[in-house]
Amino acid sequence: MQGNLSIERMCQLAGVSRAGFYRSLQEQEPVEEDMEVRSAIQLIFTEHKRRYGYRRVSKEMRRRGLQVNHKRVQRLMREDNLLAIQPKAFVVTTNSDHNLEVYLNLASRMKLTGINQLWVADITYIRLHREWVFLAVILDAFSRKVVGWELDRTLAARLPIVALQKAIEQRQPPPGVVHHSDRGVQYASSDYVGVLRKHDMLPSMSRPANPYDNASCESFMKTLKREEIYANQYRDLDHLRANIAEFIDVYYNRVRLHSALGYTPPDEFEQAANPATASQGATMSFFRHEESYRSDVASMVEGEPAETGAPDHRLDESPAGYSLAGCSPAEPASASPAEDQCGGEEGV
Repeated sequence: MQGNLSIERMCQLAGVSRAGFYRSLQEQEPVEEDMEVRSAIQLIFTEHKRRYGYRRVSKEMRRRGLQVNHKRVQRLMREDNLLAIQPKAFVVTTNSDHNLEVYLNLASRMKLTGINQLWVADITYIRLHREWVFLAVILDAFSRKVVGWELDRTLAARLPIVALQKAIEQRQPPPGVVHHSDRGVQYASSDYVGVLRKHDMLPSMSRPANPYDNASCESFMKTLKREEIYANQYRDLDHLRANIAEFIDVYYNRVRLHSALGYTPPDEFEQAANPATASQGATMSFFRHEESYRSDVASMVEGEPAETGAPDHRLDESPAGYSLAGCSPAEPASASPAEDQCGGEEGV
């Protein structure tokens, strides 16, 4: 600030860019320029409540017109003891030991072109002072935007159902949205699947003991805990609910830079998306992997069995109950006894 004018405002009045101002300042007065950079880093770090590390601070500075090398930002943050909130270990929460129907993993076969093509869902725990509570969220996989969430004291099926209903009310999705989740009993319940069927959504589930199929939702849960939950203390459930609402609806969806989106917030990424491309819909592949094809050919030529690392569902085959022509499910594939005996999946 110079008097009542900020540097940004003075640059506007003078008709010069902020980047040009800082380059000139660095050449003529390097000490003052260094102080300005440190001040900008501290301001961004404070605005984001210690959630940003040096990479996101660097990206945010570039968005504000300060072209500063990320290595310099890392050094200055280390010198000024600006340490981002550190992650904690996660706990297994998913119960997939049930006899309910499970569904083919469609998410891993999709190439997204726009919003409302693939939604991913997950549940995690949050520990308060005297109780455990649970959070269910739904993300649009294209933009990583949280489109629905619900917080409650119980893991009953109504928790993710409310989150799903909120997402449907907010987004008004067209028929054919793929809903992907783990094999937890809440998502496999008849009540939850009934809501999906009612709105013409296609259920999809992760493979046993494979959390990577739901990586985008797992990543959000990790971010939420590291940047919000572990950084604060909450009086009760209502206090937690208010803070999560602010983090998700105000900060995460609208402000926080997302590395997977080219360091843009989810809302901004959706607004910048090409509607013509999105209207074409997602594509889904059932063709065999090149590695599987080579191993099959080798087994036919040499008379040896194929490699044991081949996927459970050959991508050139149509899984039971699914149509290759339309890529739409007729009847859900039932869990086999071998699948039921598998261990639970990892949560966040």
